[in-house]
Amino acid sequence: MTSKLEQLKAMTTVVADTGDMESIRAFGATDCTTNPTLILKAAGMPQYKHLVEEAIVWGRSHNGVSSRITDRLAVNFGTELTRIVPGRVSTEVDADLSFDRDAMIDKARTLISDYEARGVGRERILIKLASTWEGIEAARVLQAESIDCNMTLMFSLAQAAAAADAGAFLISPFVGRILDWFKASTGKDYTSETDPGVLSVRQIYAYYKRYGIKTVVMGASFRNAGEIEALAGCDRLTISPQLLEELSKDNGKLERRLSPDKPGAAPARMHLDEKTFRWLLNEDRMATEKLSDGIRLFAKDLTALREMVSKKLEEAA
Repeated sequence: MTSKLEQLKAMTTVVADTGDMESIRAFGATDCTTNPTLILKAAGMPQYKHLVEEAIVWGRSHNGVSSRITDRLAVNFGTELTRIVPGRVSTEVDADLSFDRDAMIDKARTLISDYEARGVGRERILIKLASTWEGIEAARVLQAESIDCNMTLMFSLAQAAAAADAGAFLISPFVGRILDWFKASTGKDYTSETDPGVLSVRQIYAYYKRYGIKTVVMGASFRNAGEIEALAGCDRLTISPQLLEELSKDNGKLERRLSPDKPGAAPARMHLDEKTFRWLLNEDRMATEKLSDGIRLFAKDLTALREMVSKKLEEAA
C-alpha cells in the first residue's frame, strides 16, 4: 500500500504550505504558498541568507524603503520556489492594505512586474489577497488583467460566493482556524466528521461544483491529518511540512471524500452586492472575528519582517 500522501496526490493537487525549499523538495508538492509568517520564518534560516542579503543590497540602492525591500524579499523567495515546484507559487499582498482596493491592485501589479523582470511569467504566480470586500473587488480587476488571485483568510460561504462572482482563480478557506474558534467558543471537541472547518469547506466545494463555478477550492490551515483526510478529493489542499511528513509515513487506506461528480447538497446561488456581503459577514461572528484576527496576525509578522530588514539595512550602512 502506498502512503496516504501518495494516495492523496492521486485525487488532489498537494500544495506545500511553507517557504522552506528543502521541505518542498522532500515531499514533491505541485504548488506552494507563502505568507508573511512563513517568509519571516524562512528568512531566519541560514540556507536562505543569500536571498535576504540580495534584497538588502538592492534596497540600499533604491532609497531603503522597508516595504519595497520586503516585496523584493518575497519575490526572491517566490522566484526560487518556481524552480522547485512545477505549478504555481502564491505571493501575498501586504495585510495592512486589506481594506484598500486600489493599493492592493497597485501592489499586485508591482509584484507581477518584478516576477516578469526575472523571467517568471504571471501564469506561474498567484497573488494572495485577503477576502475582504475590497480584496475581492481587487481580484475582479486583476483577473481581467490575467493576474490570477488566491483569496486567503476565507471563513464563510458569503466570502466564497463573492470571490466566485469576481472570477477569482482560487480560494483558500481556512479549516483549522475555524476549528480553533469553535473549540474556544463552545468548549467542545470535534471529530473529523463534525469539524466545523471541514464542514465549511465541504459546503463551499458543493456550492462551486453544483453551480459549475470554475474557481479552485484549496483547503488551508490544517490542525491535524484527520482534517486533510476528511477533505480528500478537494481541488487542492495546502499542507504544512509536519503534516506532509505524517501523511507520508501512514500507509493506511485513504478514501476519497469529495468528488465533482457527487458534490452533495448546496445552498441557493448567491450574487452579493457590497451591503449584502457586509451584512452576511457581520452576521457570521466566527468569520468576522477570524478575518479580523488573521489580518492582524499577518500584519504583525509583516511588521516584524520590515523591522528585520530595517535592522539589516542599518548594519550594512
